[in-house]
Order: sequence, then structure tokens, then C-alpha cells
Amino acid sequence: MKSYVVGGAVRDELLGLAVRDRDHVVVGATPEEMERQGYRPVGKDFPVFLHPETHEEYALARTERKVARGYKGFTVYAAPDVTLEDDLRRRDLTINAMARDDHGALIDPYGGARDLAARVLRHVSPAFAEDPVRILRVARFAARFDFSIAADTLALMRRMVAEGEAGALVPERVWQELSKGLMEAHPQRLFGVLAECGLLASLFRECVFAFDGAAPANDAARVAMNALVRAAGQGLALPQRFALLSFSVAGEGDERAANLDALLARLRAPNDCADAAALALHKGTAVMNAHRADAAALLAMVEAADGFRRPARLEGLLGTCEAQQFGAQGWTDLPWPPRQALLRALAAARGVDAAAIARTITAGGGKDIGAALRAARTRAVQAAMEAMT
Repeated sequence: MKSYVVGGAVRDELLGLAVRDRDHVVVGATPEEMERQGYRPVGKDFPVFLHPETHEEYALARTERKVARGYKGFTVYAAPDVTLEDDLRRRDLTINAMARDDHGALIDPYGGARDLAARVLRHVSPAFAEDPVRILRVARFAARFDFSIAADTLALMRRMVAEGEAGALVPERVWQELSKGLMEAHPQRLFGVLAECGLLASLFRECVFAFDGAAPANDAARVAMNALVRAAGQGLALPQRFALLSFSVAGEGDERAANLDALLARLRAPNDCADAAALALHKGTAVMNAHRADAAALLAMVEAADGFRRPARLEGLLGTCEAQQFGAQGWTDLPWPPRQALLRALAAARGVDAAAIARTITAGGGKDIGAALRAARTRAVQAAMEAMT
């Protein structure tokens, strides 16, 4: 029985990156032996165990055989006769198919270290084509490392899409990979790779993107990719990065809203991402012109974003809109004028004593406290604007 550190931990160590998680493969053992040594079984689809002290994952070496379409269409064979090389061969990319033994020696049967040095993403074997999720994983790793894709790997990905294997992708796995890719250092690469292999058009069919290979070929794509670069540079959260896609949704008015709803439903975007995207679609244009708006319009924007109760929601909308405007116009004015205008309006409106207004209206026999409060807040915002001129 021997164990090896495998996969991402070895890759990241060779890249000089911090290693967050260490996965292990065990060769020459049975599940019963693992349990006798105190390892706790946790795997459902194949034998995975937690170390009794470190709680790191130890998986029995295994092979996989394709029996049906989709990422679950595999039978797994895990037994003492499966070698480390057998286990590494089933992995997606050469850079993820390396191991280190107990003495720290590198085991690299498929050239992962060479591809790391060349900054290339290359599939390990033809078995790559058996799992369509691997297309998304390649796009995600391109977004993380900004590596190129080997020509034969890209050709294989294109063939998988053309032959319909990608049609077996399920929304949960699509979202898992897309959301990770959006949060990488180079999120625009995610879209470029998906476009280059032919998968982008089906995943984002409601968006008016056009690409020539991996390069944006229309204004919508160019602006969106530039905006994603800005969003990554600003460290925006996932909902704000995802919300940038709403600006590229086709249509006008109700049709555009319906198209966004269809995209959100198909991707099964979580509530925070769906809310940020819908808010950007309905209020984004107004926000990007907030520095030209009057007091009533500024207050309406703050209210639409629920800025009094949820200032973080307003701040998220501002982050998305700033990235979008940068993508469209190369806006570099800092601080960003619309942000200044809206945050100044929020601060002025918050200075209004809502309780005092409510008491005054009630004492006078009036009932429309909301209208009185809005009027007072509008006057406060107007006064703040005049004080800046």
C-alpha cells in the first residue's frame, strides 16, 4: 500500500503557488484495509476516505469506463491492481496528472511539467472526450492561468460539441464551472475558449455575442470582455461579475427581460446572481448616467436598489455598472462620477429624520407618510447637489 499526493497540489507547487488542498491516491489497498487503519469512508460514487488525523482526502486508485452519455455515465473500477499511472491516465489535463511520492519525487508519466513550463493545456488521453464537463474545465483553467490550449485538445473539444456530447451537460455542473471561471484572474478567457470550441452559442444563446475564434468580433462581446477584465481587476464578487452579462442580452424592454429570465433559468443561477443581473438590466443605464440626473431620479435609483436597507446591494450595482462603463468607454475617471452622485444622494437622504416626519404627518391628520418622506429626502438630495456646485 502506497500513497501519493496528486493533481492540483502538485501543479500549484510547481507553479510556485500556495497549495490549499492536498488530495492523495492510494495504490495497492482495499476499502477494508483503509478502514482498519482508521480512515473514514466518505465517497459515494467511488472509494474516498478521510485521514484520521489530517482529514485530507485519500482516494483508492481507480479507472473509469464510459457506459452512457454525460458526466455520470461511467463505471468505476477501484482495486489493488490499479496502478498510479492507470489512475493518472483518467484525468483531464496533463498539468493535473502528476504525483509526488512520500520522498517528494515527481511522477509525471504524461508530460505535465513540460506543459506547465510551456503554459499549455493538453488532454491526457482520448478518454477526455467521454466527459463534456471537461470542456468547461479547460475554459476555467484558461481563465485561471491564461494558458494556451494545445491544438489537438481544442480540436477534440470542437468535435465533442459538434457530435452533441456537450448536450449531456447538466445545469448544476455548468454553473459550477462557469461560476468558478468567472471568479478567476482572467474571466474573459473563459468566454473566448467556449467560443473557440463552439459551446458559447448554446450556453449563452440569449446574449448577442460574436467571436472570431477566441477574439470578440462585435461590440457586445468586446465591451463584455473588457468589462470582465475590469471586474477582475477591481475584485468584484461573483454576482457583480455575472450581472455584466445582462448588458449583452438581446432585445428591448419586456423581450429583453424575458430573455434574461430564460438565461437565468437555464443556468439555474443562484438568487444573488439572478437578483444582481435583473437589477443591472433594469437600472444599469440610469445608474451609468446618475451624475447627470436630478434629485428625484437619484432618489428613485437608491430606492430601486433598496439602498437604505441594503447598501451593499446598491454598492454591488455600482460596481457592475462601473465595470460595464469602463468596458464600453474605457472610463478612467476616479472616483467614478455616478458612484459619487448616488452615494452622496444616499447620505443626504439618510440624514432626513423619518420618525419626525411620521409624527408630524400623523399629528396633522395626514396619512401619506411615504410621500412626505420621499419629498423631504428629495429636498435633502437637491440641497446636497447644490452645495457641490
